[in-house]
Amino acid sequence: MTRMHNPPHPGEVLREYLGEVTVTEAAVKLGVNRVTLSRVVTQSAGISADMACRLAQAFGTSPELWAGMQMQYDLYQAGKVKRPKIERLVA
Repeated sequence: MTRMHNPPHPGEVLREYLGEVTVTEAAVKLGVNRVTLSRVVTQSAGISADMACRLAQAFGTSPELWAGMQMQYDLYQAGKVKRPKIERLVA
């Protein structure tokens, strides 16, 4: 899988999926705390496996869609960090 250049945080995508639905309304329907959902939408927190499953049911998508977006975002962010040179363990 090739990495996307500067992928959006999944919370940004979720905001679009919500449309006119408020975070409070969505949280009630998803069965999560409003603060928890708000942290995802404001990009202060990532999407957990549980949240990915809930969003998949709510929007008729797959959990892999949401988890994949989170993984792409996390890998891109991690790739921006300067790291020491690491030698291969196996030739």
